[in-house]
Amino acid sequence: MMISNANVTDPVTNQTAESGVASAPVAEQPGRSSRRQSVQPVLEKLFELYPKLFGAEFLPLKLGIFQDLLAAHPEQLERASLKVALGVHTRSTAYLRSVAAGKPRYNLLGEPVEAVAPEHVHLALLELFRRRQGRSAEDLRPKLRKQLTTAFEASGLTRQDYLARVQSNDPEANALLDEAFAERDQRLARQEALLGAFEKSGKSVEEFAALYGLDPRDVSRALKSDSAGKASS
Repeated sequence: MMISNANVTDPVTNQTAESGVASAPVAEQPGRSSRRQSVQPVLEKLFELYPKLFGAEFLPLKLGIFQDLLAAHPEQLERASLKVALGVHTRSTAYLRSVAAGKPRYNLLGEPVEAVAPEHVHLALLELFRRRQGRSAEDLRPKLRKQLTTAFEASGLTRQDYLARVQSNDPEANALLDEAFAERDQRLARQEALLGAFEKSGKSVEEFAALYGLDPRDVSRALKSDSAGKASS
């Protein structure tokens, strides 16, 4: 299964970008290499001006940072080339990783100012999967399903609200999300059964674990996860 590209607006540059915040086709398009070379001086200038944002670690950029950069450096940054440079930057794998990890968005002062929207995290995860799967003989879908579940639970949204924000016109991406939720439902059902058995046993965690040949730490984690999972369902 390969995730297809969906054209949406890049939230940083406000220009159309493939597959969300920062995607790009695996194959090089005609002129892409020359375009990257043409914006390299701009990227180097951004690194020089804001090493925390554009240095060894790429941090998610606040919405509207394109306008902030133009206002802060009108003589050093030209509108068209900056727009292209930010597009290249936000479509890089390193930048996508930061977005997918759910790190906050940062302003020019290097301060976290807003959370990355759940739909942007979701799109970044799908794009990273697409790039990695295209280079790997291993089926990476199980790992992606776990990442999608983690992203949902971190969003703090109900399932209905989350689906309203992240579902797209890509049937394969939606199918992967459905599979992730199905796995989560099964896990929560097992945890609920474990909790019920534990409560009926009247035993301590250690005694209960010994009775069923389980690791007490696993039992404790399962009981905690059961409560957390119910809260986010």
